[in-house]
Amino acid sequence: MTQHPTAEERRPANDGPKAAARNRAALIAAAREVYAEHGLDAPLSGIARRAGVGQGVLYRHFPDRAALADAVLEENVREVEQAAAAAGATLAGVLGVLTWHLTESAAFIGLLHADRTGGRTEDRTDGVHAHASALSERVARSLRGHLTDGHRLGGADDLMLAVAMVSGAVTGPTRAERERRALAAWRLLGVELGAVRPFAG
Repeated sequence: MTQHPTAEERRPANDGPKAAARNRAALIAAAREVYAEHGLDAPLSGIARRAGVGQGVLYRHFPDRAALADAVLEENVREVEQAAAAAGATLAGVLGVLTWHLTESAAFIGLLHADRTGGRTEDRTDGVHAHASALSERVARSLRGHLTDGHRLGGADDLMLAVAMVSGAVTGPTRAERERRALAAWRLLGVELGAVRPFAG
C-alpha cells in the first residue's frame, strides 16, 4: 500500500533563527531600494513585497515605520559617527565620508532633509520623521565637533544648511555623476573636502 507523507512531513523545515535573520536582512535591503525610489514615506506593503515576505513578517521585525527607517539609516549614521570619533579626524575627512553616503543612498539624503517642524499628520503619527530628525541630529553633532574657530560654516545653522544644499545637488543616474555634482557643490561653497569614501576604520 502506498504511503503518503503526512502534513507534518510535507511542511518545509523551519530554519527558526536563520530564517528570521534572512527575512530581516531581506527587509532592510528591500527598504533601501524602495526608499531610494520613493523616499522615506514609501508604503510598507511595497517593501514587504520587494523582500518576498508578508506584512506580518515585516511587523514582527519592525513594529512601525520608524523602526524600519531607523534600521535602514542607522548604518549610514554610525559610519559618520565613527569617522568623526577616529583619531586624527578632521571636518574635511568626515565630510568626505558623509558625501560618500549621500552619493550611495537617496534615503540618507531624505534623512538630512527630515522635516523638523512635524510634517503631515500621518507622518507625525507613525514617528518616521521624528526618528529621521534624531538621526540627522546625530550627524550634525558629529560634524559640529570638528568645526574650528573662524570656519566659514561656523554660524549657528550654516553647517547643516551647507550639507542640505550639497545633498540637494546629488542627483544623476550613476554614482560617478552624483559624486561629481557633490564635489562641484562643495567647491562652490568653498569648503575643503576629504576623500569621498566609506569609513575604513
